[in-house]
Amino acid sequence: MFTPFALLCLLIAIIESMAGILGNGIILAASSRSCIRGKTRSPYDTIVISLSSSVIILQSWISVDFLMNIFYEPFFYTKDLLKLTRIIFTFLNYSSLWFGAWLSVFYCIKVATFTPSFFIWLKQRIARLVPWMLLTSWLCSFTAAIPFIWDDYALQRNFTAPQHMTNSSAIRTTKKDSLALLILLCNVGITMPLILSVVSSVLLIRSLWIHRRRMQNNASGFRDPSSEAHISAIKSVCSLLIIYIIYFICVLIILFKLFPALSIGDSICIVVMAACPTGHTFVLIWSNPKFRAQPVRIWHHINCHGRTAST
Repeated sequence: MFTPFALLCLLIAIIESMAGILGNGIILAASSRSCIRGKTRSPYDTIVISLSSSVIILQSWISVDFLMNIFYEPFFYTKDLLKLTRIIFTFLNYSSLWFGAWLSVFYCIKVATFTPSFFIWLKQRIARLVPWMLLTSWLCSFTAAIPFIWDDYALQRNFTAPQHMTNSSAIRTTKKDSLALLILLCNVGITMPLILSVVSSVLLIRSLWIHRRRMQNNASGFRDPSSEAHISAIKSVCSLLIIYIIYFICVLIILFKLFPALSIGDSICIVVMAACPTGHTFVLIWSNPKFRAQPVRIWHHINCHGRTAST
């Protein structure tokens, strides 16, 4: 049974997810338009299309999931549906985390001005590496979701079995071993994109800050547009990194059920988790002129069609 606070949090999460779907639709439309108009698809557009598509599917799934929770709770809590929900939720979340990490890595490789030979080698080959990076993300996400196929079933079978038909110590041992393996596999799958994102973001911020200091020392005027652009880029990278870390923590809390279902902590975590992809999306839109121009282009296109239809 939902408490008023839990119901309010679910409704807020649905609204946040809808806003995220809209924002990612803008990014997807702008990136797809660039790919259609260009002869070749840029690595950046490839990563962004994968990320925005993944987040659209994820937030659509979350919205349906929450609506099922609210309006059709008895059907939602069937054994098979719970298992399927956990598998899809894990795969989509991990895919989004991986794509977000690769976006940070791409920014770092293309923008940072480091001189080690390995970094220069990556700069020259990043376009060919991007498809393999994305394929690795899908494989890692699918591998991380596999344990939920057997673990949920085993745990539910143990919990629903009559007490006099089971050995309690054996149940505890089975549960402990299953959860230990599950947590190990999931943490391996989810820690790597976090490390990639943190390291690449820190390196990029450091490179931008050093470059800005050099330009300040060489600047003759009071206002330097290049320096302001670097400050804006640093703010964007810091914002994306903070949102990424918060989302990572919320995903772990939800997956491993650290709070009781529909408790205050669980409800707050659901709201924050739904808000993070949306926040990430709008930071991307704000930091990229191509994405900022897309809503105006869509609105102009709609107005033109409306005037044509009225005449």
